[in-house]
Amino acid sequence: MRKVYVVGVGFTKIGRFFDKGLRELFAEASLKALEDIGNEKVEALVVGNMMSSSLSEQDNLGAVLADYAGLGGIPAFKVEAACGSGGVAVYTGISLIASGLFDIVMVGGVEKETEYPTRIVSKGLAQASDAEYEMFYGISFTGLNALVMRMYMEKYGISRDEMSIWPVLMHKNASKNPYAQLPFEVTIEQVKNSMVIADPIRLLDSSPIGDGAAAIVLASEKFARKLSDTPVEVAGVGMATDHIYIAYREDLLKLKATIEASKKAYSMAKVVPSQIDIVEEHDAFTVLGFINLEDLGFSERGKTPKEILQGRFHPGDKPTVNPSGGLKARGHPVGATGVYQVAEVTMQLRGDYPGIKVQGEIGLAQSIGGLGTTVTVIILKR
Repeated sequence: MRKVYVVGVGFTKIGRFFDKGLRELFAEASLKALEDIGNEKVEALVVGNMMSSSLSEQDNLGAVLADYAGLGGIPAFKVEAACGSGGVAVYTGISLIASGLFDIVMVGGVEKETEYPTRIVSKGLAQASDAEYEMFYGISFTGLNALVMRMYMEKYGISRDEMSIWPVLMHKNASKNPYAQLPFEVTIEQVKNSMVIADPIRLLDSSPIGDGAAAIVLASEKFARKLSDTPVEVAGVGMATDHIYIAYREDLLKLKATIEASKKAYSMAKVVPSQIDIVEEHDAFTVLGFINLEDLGFSERGKTPKEILQGRFHPGDKPTVNPSGGLKARGHPVGATGVYQVAEVTMQLRGDYPGIKVQGEIGLAQSIGGLGTTVTVIILKR
């Protein structure tokens, strides 16, 4: 298998853009990524997106975006894996180069959510769960996560104040991030007193609905040094799935797909969790922020909230977690999020990240589709 490198990145600010659609958002991100590699021609395009069919009535998205961004004629297609679509798109792009089929591939992620009522977007997001056995009976995606959060709090004796430390840290990190959707700090009191969404999940436990696009350019070893002075190696990748119907799960407080995907990525990269310097993980809700760190091997079960209260995982610690502010405060334009994460870790490793800077040589990005149903873990090395 050939080595693969990230050689270019580009992304938009995340927010509510009523003057921009899927085409405009993607074009902005892709042109920045192309500029990052001296406008070299890419050979293929892979796009991560979840809801272009249900919200934008647009299928054949790869060809649409390639045409609008001036990439017409190249192979282009959309990858969908619910809110983990971006991570799976990156995984697919890596595979295209590692296989020898292409030498330079762009991977983009884009989502347009904010022009629709919350109830419509919520229904679209709920399609990440089991449509026949869960969504059909009226439970929202937030409701499923609320079940997990309640179980986590009760099993490990975690108080509401201790749970609230996650959004406090994420918002503090995002306050330094110029492209974050929610770049402001919050307090524990504000989190626990914010509006109930699905008890015990509050508004400030939840990632926001937003629009955004990100793009990276991947290259084979033959082209990496020609396109970048600071190429970042894709050292390890892993992907796994689990039961979509959560009633079939053995343990709701362990995301089996994360555990399996991370094992594969660590093994390929020949590293262990203690060697990771930077983590961008998929914290769509507060409880996932904690569980992910435990599944990835960075913390003991049920101890993560107390460790964060003591300063663990903050900027300057190893690993520093979500210096971007994570999905919680950087924002979560679902199909694009996994691409943002890989772009952010890449910029950290090459030293040009625009927000909180983390010193290190190894980074990890974890992307989740559904409630841990599809997970990708990607490890990058400087």
